[in-house]
Amino acid sequence: MNTAGEMGAPGDVDTAANTMMETDLNSVDKNKQDRNDMNSIEPVKIDILWGIVLFFVAGHLSAIYGLYLAFTSTKLLTILFGLSSWIMSGLGVTAGLHRLWSHKSYKAKWPLRFILMLMSTMAFENHIYEWCMDHRIHHKYTDTNSDPHNAKRGFFFSHVGWLVVRRHPDYYDKCLKIDMSDLKKDSIVMFQKTFYVPLLLLICFFFPTIIPVYFWNETYVNAFFTTMLRYIFTLNMTWLVNSAAHIWGQRPYDASINPSENLSVSLGALGEGWHNYHHVFPWDYKAAELGNYRANLTTAFIDFFSLIGWAYDMKTVSNDMILKRANRTGDGSHPNGDGIWGWDDSNISTEDRNLTTVINKKDD
Repeated sequence: MNTAGEMGAPGDVDTAANTMMETDLNSVDKNKQDRNDMNSIEPVKIDILWGIVLFFVAGHLSAIYGLYLAFTSTKLLTILFGLSSWIMSGLGVTAGLHRLWSHKSYKAKWPLRFILMLMSTMAFENHIYEWCMDHRIHHKYTDTNSDPHNAKRGFFFSHVGWLVVRRHPDYYDKCLKIDMSDLKKDSIVMFQKTFYVPLLLLICFFFPTIIPVYFWNETYVNAFFTTMLRYIFTLNMTWLVNSAAHIWGQRPYDASINPSENLSVSLGALGEGWHNYHHVFPWDYKAAELGNYRANLTTAFIDFFSLIGWAYDMKTVSNDMILKRANRTGDGSHPNGDGIWGWDDSNISTEDRNLTTVINKKDD
C-alpha cells in the first residue's frame, strides 16, 4: 500500500479513502438487496439430465432404507465401520480435493497424496481434476452464471439441482480459461482420472460392502445399504457447503459476498462451514480463523501429517490481516470488534493512519 507521500497530493489520499469506502459499502448494500430479492435473477433454461436424477433418487431411497436397517438389524460394528468410512471419505474431500488440490493451501508428499486420492475416490464426487476445476471456477466467479452451483438460483439448485441439469453456457467458457496446469503435472491426479470408474466401483462400493460381510458375518443387504447411507450422507454434507453455507449465517469478514459462517455445516462437513472466512482467504489451510479443532477435524488431520513430515508449506493468515479485513468489509459480527478505542490507540496501523483525512490540521 502506498503512503500519503508516495501518493502525492492530499486530494489523492482523500480520493483513495473515499473510493475504498464507496466500493465496500456499495457492494455490501447491493449484495444484501440481491439476497432479499431472488426474483431479480434472470431466468435460465432448464435442461434436466434424467439419468442422474434417477441415480440420486435411487441413492437417497437406498440411504433411507439403510438408516431403517441401522435401527433394526445392522450390527453395531457395521455401523461403526460406516461412520469411520464417512470420516475417511469426507477427509478425502476436505483435506484432499478441497484444501490440497483445489486451493494448494499446503503441500503433501506422495504417500499422503496417494492416501487422499483413495479417500476422495471413496467419496465418489467426481475425479480430482474435474472436482477442482469446478471449485476453482466457483471461487473466481462465485454466485454468477459461471459458478456451477450458483447460490443465487436458490437452495435446491445450489444443493443438488446443479448436478441434474445441464450447466450454464458461461460455465463452459470458464472451463477453457481456468488454470489447471498444476494438476495435469500431478501423476497421482492423472492416474485417478484415467482409472476413475473401476477405482470408484471398488473403493466406494465393493470393499466397504464386502469387508463387513467377510470379517464379521454381516449380511450383504445390511452391508450394502449401510454403504449407500454413508455415501449419500457424505454427498449431502458436501452439498450443504454449497447451499446452506451460501445462504444462512454471519459474514464477519466480507458482508458483500454470499458465503457465510455456519457451525452446523462445519460439524457435518468436517470443518468446511466457516465459509465466509474461506472465500476471503481461500489459501489458508485451516479454512477458518479457529485456533482449535472442535469444529474443524480436517485441520487436525493436516496438522497430524505435518508432524510426521508428510504435509508441509501450510499457508495461513495473520491475526492482523484478519482483523483489518473484518473491520473494513465485515458485517460487524466478528467477536473482536474493531479492537480500537480511538485515534491514539496503538492498534491503528500505519496504513490506516496514512489514509485518514485530517481537516484543518494544526501543529500543537
